[in-house]
Amino acid sequence: MDTTRERRRATGRHTIGIAATITALAVTAVALVGVAPAQASGKTSTGGDYAVTVNGSTTNPAVGKEYKLKDTAVSGTIAVRGKHNGFDVRVADLGVYDYTLTGAADTQRMVTKPTVVFASKVPSLTAAQLAGTKLSSLEVKDDTLVAIFSTGAGKFKIQAKDGAQGGIFQMETEFAAPVTFTHTLGAGLFYFTNPYTGKINFGDGTPAVTSGSGAHQMLLGKDSPQVATKTSQTATTTTWTVQPGGRLGGVLGEDAIELSAGATNCTSDCQAQNQIRGSLPVPPDPVDPTPLATR
Repeated sequence: MDTTRERRRATGRHTIGIAATITALAVTAVALVGVAPAQASGKTSTGGDYAVTVNGSTTNPAVGKEYKLKDTAVSGTIAVRGKHNGFDVRVADLGVYDYTLTGAADTQRMVTKPTVVFASKVPSLTAAQLAGTKLSSLEVKDDTLVAIFSTGAGKFKIQAKDGAQGGIFQMETEFAAPVTFTHTLGAGLFYFTNPYTGKINFGDGTPAVTSGSGAHQMLLGKDSPQVATKTSQTATTTTWTVQPGGRLGGVLGEDAIELSAGATNCTSDCQAQNQIRGSLPVPPDPVDPTPLATR
């Protein structure tokens, strides 16, 4: 846990651009010496710290304190900003936009500057499914966030962890019918077939740097479906059909390339941290991965 991070609760501030916020967080990152590790579900050595902006007001709960919000009408964009990652939730379509790794100083980081990993993660919801959308529950504590939206047709859940890598993000659906999700990677990233596992990963192809002030691991990730079927794949996008009670998450770093058997068919309490997390062999980093052809 970062013992020097800001202990304040700020309100009334307007949402600012993700790049500016994240750059500031990266610049003010603390040294790594003597800092306790964070939980394995969001792998970091310095811990995380989420702040959230709802209806124009920003809250960053003090260390160890929890911020809760219930049954709130929301509009515009909900901004989530952490030390290691950040993103926006657009209330109009419940899509997640500009999911960004900050590159803050950390032994587990995979980038050294703010990098948009996903330009968007968008569920295709009908007008009826979106009718009456409200934020039924929001919980923010240190490096974790859980947001549940309720509509006239069901519920939609987002869970996030402010980590540099690991199983740190997912979206769950609770509607009567399947929901299609479209994932679009950020600029410079692409999907490829990992030659060591035969599975589809994504990244930017930049090799790891093992020492010095610019040290970082290779940027690697994968979509993490549960009770979901991939319906299309290009070099920069995937679409998935997620069944009621299923989820679509994202896994970054070693957890994305370890030799696992894949997700189970869980449809209840399928949390982002329910990953194998390092208990299986990890193959070498791929060398010069090639973007997938459209298929």
